[in-house]
Amino acid sequence: MRLPVSKASMAITQTAFTPEQVQRYARHLILPEVGGAGQRKLLNTSVLLLGAGGLGSPAAMYLAAAGVGKLGILDFDAVDASNLQRQLLHGVEDLGRPKVDSAEDTLQGLNPDLQVVKHPVHVNSENAFEIFRPYDLIVDGTDNFPTRYLANDAAYLLGKPLVYGAIYRFEGQMTVFDAAHGHGCYRCLFPTPPPPGAVPSCAEAGVFGVLPGIIGSLMAFETIKYVLGIGDSLVGRLLVFEGMDMSFRTLNLRRNPECPLCGDNPTVTQLIDYEQFCGAPAVEV
Repeated sequence: MRLPVSKASMAITQTAFTPEQVQRYARHLILPEVGGAGQRKLLNTSVLLLGAGGLGSPAAMYLAAAGVGKLGILDFDAVDASNLQRQLLHGVEDLGRPKVDSAEDTLQGLNPDLQVVKHPVHVNSENAFEIFRPYDLIVDGTDNFPTRYLANDAAYLLGKPLVYGAIYRFEGQMTVFDAAHGHGCYRCLFPTPPPPGAVPSCAEAGVFGVLPGIIGSLMAFETIKYVLGIGDSLVGRLLVFEGMDMSFRTLNLRRNPECPLCGDNPTVTQLIDYEQFCGAPAVEV
């Protein structure tokens, strides 16, 4: 059973723009699809970003620049030299610092009005609801299966949309799961995790440095579209990008009536031990 969701966090509280905001968001304000009403929605929206790494960096930077009012950053890792090839939130001067601290400095340098909430913790079944509940949308930029299944299940049970992205070598994929409104979830796409070791991590297989910038930017794009209610959302569709031949394709995603989470007879009705379920630790690489 899904938990009740408060709509209070979506309430628009700011009714007038400061002169600085009028100047900052001028290119949004002249877009009929955004305008003043849309920009107010962004300013009064809260987004939780899981992971301040390759995908999280461009997603966070564009969400901050676009005027999302509150951005939660969840990451328990520290900046390593191997991150700098693709994780643009961090620089050489940040080596050894917690990623949430480095991310906060970068994001507030882009937009001082942004409220950054740092979550330097390992998200698990015991704290996921508490961390997720205050936010309107969840953006999953993690790179391990336990956290992906956890994010999917927690978002569904809380009735929140989940923007999902993944990368591997030269290819990536992304979609928006809105299972609480009758669409499919991550478990509809991947009912069970792969056997341990079957899918190499980025540390094992490598990742082209530009790739997370492409997928992460698209994740921010879809997040903003969802908040504004404009365009054709990727809800119900999986976008697949292949960098070696520069091709995009979309696959239709449908709710699976047999899905153990959002199906007709769900068997997953509460959060479980996801590391045990996936046979792998929830670590960033």
